[in-house]
Amino acid sequence: MHRPMDGVRILEVAQFTFVPSAGAVLADWGADVIKIEHAELGDAQRGLVRLLGLDVRSKGTSFFPIMEGPNRGKRSVGLALENPSARRVLEELVRSSDVFLTNFLPRARAKLRIELEDIRAINPDIIYVRGSGFGARGEEADKGGYDSTAFWARGGSAAGVTPPDSGTMARQPAGAYGDSIGGMTIAGGIAAALYSRQATGRPSVVDVSLIGVGAWATQFSVNLALLAGGPLPQVEQPRHGSASNPLIGAYRTADGRWLELAMLQPGRYWPELCAAAGRGDLVTDERFDGVEKIMENAAEAAEILAGIIERRTYAEWLEVLEGVRGQWAAVQNSWEVGQDPALRANGLIAPVVDADGRPRELVANPVQFDETPPPLRRAPQFAEHTDEVLRELGWSDDELIQLKIDGAIT
Repeated sequence: MHRPMDGVRILEVAQFTFVPSAGAVLADWGADVIKIEHAELGDAQRGLVRLLGLDVRSKGTSFFPIMEGPNRGKRSVGLALENPSARRVLEELVRSSDVFLTNFLPRARAKLRIELEDIRAINPDIIYVRGSGFGARGEEADKGGYDSTAFWARGGSAAGVTPPDSGTMARQPAGAYGDSIGGMTIAGGIAAALYSRQATGRPSVVDVSLIGVGAWATQFSVNLALLAGGPLPQVEQPRHGSASNPLIGAYRTADGRWLELAMLQPGRYWPELCAAAGRGDLVTDERFDGVEKIMENAAEAAEILAGIIERRTYAEWLEVLEGVRGQWAAVQNSWEVGQDPALRANGLIAPVVDADGRPRELVANPVQFDETPPPLRRAPQFAEHTDEVLRELGWSDDELIQLKIDGAIT
């Protein structure tokens, strides 16, 4: 199988999900990703035990989904960057790497001597990559951020999905939502920087911020606001359908589930949908017997359609709508996404074997090469590969023992 990043080494000094998920994508693509973890505590995300009301560790096993997703396929080295005895190890790792990837804030990078100039002094050809909350420049460059703050809140998504009269703000639809999108963005930037270095001989500095990814995700609305010279008007959406098309939007089923319609040509799809729903009479109804009439009476048509849909269950509608040419989708929960036939047919729900030898499954990154899903490898246990990686760099067993005595490595 073609793995476009074979032969590329990524040195990752990062934790949580935003930046590490970029390393996971690159590992899926074939890169050797060496993850530096704090010699005593490891990645801070290893300490999380409960999220979204659930235990995030699979009890009695080593499988830890919130670590597996952004860290699969990597090798973990426990290295005390603050320990002078560890400096020589870090420098050897930097010399042997193509990319230095970090989400540490400027003050931490300066204290640990892993700023751009520090790393380039060791390896002038290395690509230096920073993931941040609010960008590498400006007054907020040293401000920490999570996807809930920088991506979701500051980037415009939260306001965009929260109704004006809501008593609560809409939350991200999944944990690490903006982080995962941002990680893919970083991976793409690294791929471009590697190509540029090969073409020009010059290494790049790559910056990706969560607020930048958030603004890019909402750019349609942001660009309109910039054109208008102020906030966009808050348009009250119809309960069903749109102002001129009953075949757009969400409809509720008898059992409280939802279907999403996106049939942009009402004149083309109204007859088909009415026939599938057992209401062929609506096709010849004088209120809806042509595209202009459907659009003119969209609100009335939407209310009728809502009444039809709410008489059958979600499962019944999935069967009824099977084969309908107009665009629609079932509104799926996280379990159903994991079982989605399109995802499975394309290898996007992928098998992985955990550290205990048990078969598991994870969502694969959405990029494939040569129509072949990447084989996933599990995330490393904390400091699992310290000895292995250092032996590859030439350290003897006696030297490794001394580094451990010195507290430099785990």
